[in-house]
Amino acid sequence: MIAAATLAALATVCALGAWRLTAARWTWRAPRAAILLWQSLGVTWGLASTGALLAYALEPFGRGVVHGLAYIGLHLREPHDFLRIGALMAGLALFSVLSMVLVAAGAQTLSARRRHRLLLALIARDEPRVPGVRVVDHPGAAAYCLPGLRSQVVVSAGTLRLLSPDELTAVLAHETAHVRERHDLVLLPFAALRWVLPWSKTVHDAHASVALLIEMAADDRARRQCSPKRLATALLRFGTAAAFATPYGALPASTGENVMARVNRLVKPRAELPAHVRFAIVAGSVILTASAPMLWLLPN
Repeated sequence: MIAAATLAALATVCALGAWRLTAARWTWRAPRAAILLWQSLGVTWGLASTGALLAYALEPFGRGVVHGLAYIGLHLREPHDFLRIGALMAGLALFSVLSMVLVAAGAQTLSARRRHRLLLALIARDEPRVPGVRVVDHPGAAAYCLPGLRSQVVVSAGTLRLLSPDELTAVLAHETAHVRERHDLVLLPFAALRWVLPWSKTVHDAHASVALLIEMAADDRARRQCSPKRLATALLRFGTAAAFATPYGALPASTGENVMARVNRLVKPRAELPAHVRFAIVAGSVILTASAPMLWLLPN
């Protein structure tokens, strides 16, 4: 019973931590460390929630979750205990749903990107001013990347007319950062969780927070190569120009949400969190993520 209670408490701590983190602003001073913490909270919550149900259901075996599941073909010592049987079914169902939705979200994203790449092969063109970038002849403003093994950065003709050369360089550096750091994989589990819990405000806010943090992380990498003020003015231009929606599965330079937060951060940057604080966040995230699998192995 100790393992089940500990896992339930761990799941509660992760849910409360996520709720508090959605309102935190220190994350803007260390977006990469904050992203890792968000990933840790999400993974640990899923494993702890399912583990608590399974640990309670398999307690009669006294072997813990993993070893208890290995003996699932045997009968529970108390076959009349319908509460444990219900907990077992609920735990397996929750684990299956979380896993399948993650796979389904990934498959849908890959399919959408494949279709869009085929479309780009027909309508996009190369532009000598921006080598390696695909240009779509559309008057609206757009710049986005399609991550993956065959990643592509795409801009519209309207963007080329809208931005100055320095602003365009800043935007392309931002999109290249998305590609290199695979921010699409960071956001995918949170998008999948929204499918499972569409009614949860905490899950919705968590997805929005992580989406903003990956934009800030890409901004940080871009401003190593260009003026942060040029990226800020480019974001403002996108906000006032006629834009068109980016395809599903792409990461745009500007989503229209929280743009001013990014602009203010670029124009008036705050000091990054000290290295020892960032190290503590990363170490704590690793320990938290490892805690749930360890509790799955411990005997009841």
